[in-house]
Amino acid sequence: MPDQTTHPTMLAWAPRMLSVLRIMAGLLFLAHGTQKILGFPPMAGGAPLPDAMTLSWVAGVLELGLGALLVLGLLTRPAAFIASGEMAVAYFIGHAPRNFYPVLNGGDAAILYCFVFLYISVAGPGPWSLDALRRRSA
Repeated sequence: MPDQTTHPTMLAWAPRMLSVLRIMAGLLFLAHGTQKILGFPPMAGGAPLPDAMTLSWVAGVLELGLGALLVLGLLTRPAAFIASGEMAVAYFIGHAPRNFYPVLNGGDAAILYCFVFLYISVAGPGPWSLDALRRRSA
């Protein structure tokens, strides 16, 4: 329930901004997948693409597929939930062992992705999504 100081325009735009958050987070996530699977944009230092069926390759496939679903707003809740879980696993496998503090172990983005995707999995896709379009036409 919004407080009484919230401007009506802000209330009207809140669901749309949820869609904007989902689209932007999905595009950024998708870019991680294209980098790992398609080599674009090229990795720093010219690092090679991961071999198929390695943990990094599986992460790239998930980021590519889930990122695309999130951008489109299709199967948003399950896609966001799985993406949130992937980022939690990425943090604890790839970042937490380096240092306790996220700002020192490079894991702040993974934590942020994790909680943004967790929020989207609960809040839904917003009005600008294929899920919303499917609901309206049903």
